[in-house]
This record gives sequence, structure tokens and C-alpha cells, in this order.
Amino acid sequence: MDNLDHGIIDLLRLNARAGYGDIGDVIGLSASAVKRRVDRLVGDGVIRGFTIQVDPAVDGLATEAYVELFCRGTVAPDELKRILLDVPEVVDAGTVTGSADAIVHMRSRDIASLEVALEKLRLAPNVDHTRSAIVLSRLIHRQHD
Repeated sequence: MDNLDHGIIDLLRLNARAGYGDIGDVIGLSASAVKRRVDRLVGDGVIRGFTIQVDPAVDGLATEAYVELFCRGTVAPDELKRILLDVPEVVDAGTVTGSADAIVHMRSRDIASLEVALEKLRLAPNVDHTRSAIVLSRLIHRQHD
């Protein structure tokens, strides 16, 4: 990848619907040269797809929380993943350093449905307890996928 490829990716991150000609005007290539590069970036797996981002509130998922998950003993990441996949309110999760075993990003309709989802997590085998922080306002959100 060179600087032109990075420029194309940066512009597509801002607007995945940008036309090849518009991108080319910014980075100094013809529309057909931009298309060839985009096709190569897709073929090489650098660009994984083109999508839209919808405000979660539109889907009725306005309540958001970050949850620390604490397990009893040692639990393999694959087991944590299995537990978390059973809870549809979990939108993102990862194992972490520190006292918690994982950090979980959850979205739900409201506080009551968040509480039900949290209880489902707490009842899962190997889960000792959780510690939650409900998001009051989002300050920054950057997509890096």
C-alpha cells in the first residue's frame, strides 16, 4: 500500500458512497485508476466491505452501557465468547488486562431490558459478577473497522 491507497481509504471512511471521480480529484488520479486500486484493495482483503451506519436509537437501542465481566477462576476466551454470544444486547466485547476478565459493550431498549441482559450474563457459568457503567452522553465515536 502506498500513500494513494491510504488516501483512497481515508476518503472512503469519510464517505463510502464517494464516487471514483470525486476521490480521484482529491488524490490526483483518474476515476478508472481509483477504481482499479479500490478493486485491488477489496481483492486483497484490505477493504472488507462497504456499509452504512445507522443510529442505534432508530432500532430502539438507545440505552448503552460498558460492563466489566469478572469470572471465577480461569476462563478461556472461547468460553467467554460463547457466553456473550447468547446475549443479543452485547454489541462488542474483548478480554482485557487488569482485574476484570472482559469488557463488554451493551445496547438495549431501556434500563429494564439492560437489567435483564445483565442478569443473564451474571447467571452464566463461570461468571462471578459484573460492574456496569451506563453511558450518559457519547463524546467521540470513531469507526476503525
